[in-house]
Amino acid sequence: MNIEQLLRDATSAIGENYFQLPIDGREDPIYRERVYCYELYHQLRSIWPAHEEYELSGEVDKSGHPLIRGNDLDNVKPDLLVHIPGNMEGNHTIIEIKPITAAINGIVKDLSTLTAFRRHANYEKGIYLFYGFGDMNAVIERIQELQLRDREDKIDINLIEVWFHERVSEPAVRVNL
Repeated sequence: MNIEQLLRDATSAIGENYFQLPIDGREDPIYRERVYCYELYHQLRSIWPAHEEYELSGEVDKSGHPLIRGNDLDNVKPDLLVHIPGNMEGNHTIIEIKPITAAINGIVKDLSTLTAFRRHANYEKGIYLFYGFGDMNAVIERIQELQLRDREDKIDINLIEVWFHERVSEPAVRVNL
């Protein structure tokens, strides 16, 4: 499973109106996370390899899961999961997505979710995908600062890959933290 190549190919196929949504009465379009996520899901599904044992799922509600309780996993709905449904040993990748303009509390929640799924739910990979044009270095610095300020050890950026999708028609790229 080469999720990295699939992610590059799928993000490069996301069109302008899914990247930023035009709004009647506004001059400039705006970032809408759900719109972007659903289109990314569509693009990934359209290129998903036939006969791949792993499946792509969107916003799987983990509340009430008999094996996932506590450890910051209750009541979370990751944006995307690559897994073998019904098999905890088949957990491959969790993906959380945010626009580059995301509020700090949303970033903290996602970093905690990614860390918890890597630590406690057997996921091999955690990807945090930011999209939109902006200062990537500022986002990286914010992520590093959030881990330093994390007194409860809920964030471990060593368990998370950070990706940026900066422009329409270009693929997302992985960045080093």
